[in-house]
Amino acid sequence: MKIRCPWANDNKLLTDYHDKEWGVPIHDDRLLFEFLILEGAQAGLSWNLILQRRDSYREAFDNFQVDKVAAYGEDKIEELRSNPGIIRNRLKIRSTVTNAIAVQDIQEKYGSFDSYIWGFVDHQTIQSRWKTMAEIPSSTPESEKMSKDLKKRGFKFVGPTICYGFMQAVGMVNDHLVDCFRYDELK
Repeated sequence: MKIRCPWANDNKLLTDYHDKEWGVPIHDDRLLFEFLILEGAQAGLSWNLILQRRDSYREAFDNFQVDKVAAYGEDKIEELRSNPGIIRNRLKIRSTVTNAIAVQDIQEKYGSFDSYIWGFVDHQTIQSRWKTMAEIPSSTPESEKMSKDLKKRGFKFVGPTICYGFMQAVGMVNDHLVDCFRYDELK
């Protein structure tokens, strides 16, 4: 039997996400944008709920293609507000469009969102050494710096805790517990 981070044992969806995705370094702009949006959508809710709706999010938001999402107008935003497959919070939906436009600006300035966002960890995964879930912080100096810079560039739903969850998800930090089988695999 594999030892996992305790949060991953609640159900098959979380277990699969933990075993195959969480903490794997991502360098694809589209996928980075997707995770940033989903982390923001999760604010005040559970990650399990967002995972349950992820396919609906991908369908509703044109598979998170930045250029398509950046071009959404008010009609599309209203259409999304009636979509039962996503979180229909007006501010969260609008932030997806705002954030897509901000990603375009970063891509123009830095060449890619990947190059910019991974700069907050000097382009390498931070290797944590947590033994218990209680040791894992909700934010770090890196996530606070990321949050501040993203907000300065016009991003929404990017507080330090959301940014840290994003960093964990996309492999900018390896926060698997040291006794979890994924810790060494991603080290």
